[in-house]
Amino acid sequence: MVSAALAARAALLVSAPLKQVAYPIYAQHASDAAKALQGWYDPTSGLWNGWWNSANCLTVLCDWALLDRGDATALNISAVVSNTFNQAQMTSMKTTKRMTADGRVISTYQLQPQHKRTEPGLRGFSNFINDFYDDQGWWALALIRSWDLTHVASYLNMAEHIFDDMKNGTDNTCGGGIWWSKERKYKNAIANELYLSVAASLANRVPVASKKYYVDIAKAHWEWFKQSGMINSNNLINDGLHINDDGTCVNNRAQTWSYNQGVVLGGLVELAKAANNSAYVSEANSIATAAIALLSSDSNGIIHEVDHCEPNCGDDGSQFKGVFVRNLHYLQTLAPQESFRAVILKNADSIWANNRNARNQLGINWAGPADAGSGPTATTHTSAMDVIVAALALVH
Repeated sequence: MVSAALAARAALLVSAPLKQVAYPIYAQHASDAAKALQGWYDPTSGLWNGWWNSANCLTVLCDWALLDRGDATALNISAVVSNTFNQAQMTSMKTTKRMTADGRVISTYQLQPQHKRTEPGLRGFSNFINDFYDDQGWWALALIRSWDLTHVASYLNMAEHIFDDMKNGTDNTCGGGIWWSKERKYKNAIANELYLSVAASLANRVPVASKKYYVDIAKAHWEWFKQSGMINSNNLINDGLHINDDGTCVNNRAQTWSYNQGVVLGGLVELAKAANNSAYVSEANSIATAAIALLSSDSNGIIHEVDHCEPNCGDDGSQFKGVFVRNLHYLQTLAPQESFRAVILKNADSIWANNRNARNQLGINWAGPADAGSGPTATTHTSAMDVIVAALALVH
């Protein structure tokens, strides 16, 4: 059972005196990072940079605002949420995605506000629905966090609508699971982890009469995921499944990207609460422990992407590490472990000390410098801000 004892452990791992000293420091860092992020915000499109990346921008802002409502009110985050909800759906976009041999997705977006639709192939993603189920999952989670912050019913209703469309992407190929895209050519980890996380998150927020529907989906999906072969013998999650000519499916042995070790943690945290079963926490702990050993293996304990692509990870890859730490923070909040706390705080401190420019913009290499590669972007900044917000949550 998930008991109140878990919450008590959190208080023990961060002592009251430390919280009193650390809280204002991390609160200021997070507030400064949020203000810097808004320098990339385009009110006309309701986006920061890219499509799924913007969903992650919205998520981290809501995570921060839930911890610091005073500064969030000053920055008018609720209005930003509302504007993004209304404008992003109406922004015309041509989306292309290609996958490299090791499973890295490279996304290209051509954006135009609705009133300037001129290019063939441009269309708005009404209701946040497009051709990629992972994109939809990111937006569903962002809208769920938007609901957590504001309790505006339309945000949660939209997340349910998105999930309904995602559910249409499941079938019995590979024994179950959701496809990456509506072309139905690849079943990968991230789309399936997002499907799990959205279902479990909705279970904890919808009216009681609807809860069992989402709990049952999330439980069944996790059982399928565990048996799918995507989790390897090292408790790490590879990118997806290879479908053999005879219809059988096996782990494709593609990279164990950091975000594939992250979204699953948040999904299992939500499922543990929804199903009142701490066994899901134990499974999340195993994945998190393996991922930390893999990603923070340098002498300083700073997290790097698995292939050490920094500073040239591309717009998609630049988002990955923050997704991992965000979901590690969700796990740490429910079931604290000193090792998880230490890695979050160490990386948050390194980012602020070594990976920040004069405008408080955060780069891709958490060991610094901030101007590595092409310098800070909305994506690199959001990813690093996830860590700053995670640290704030630990001392809140």
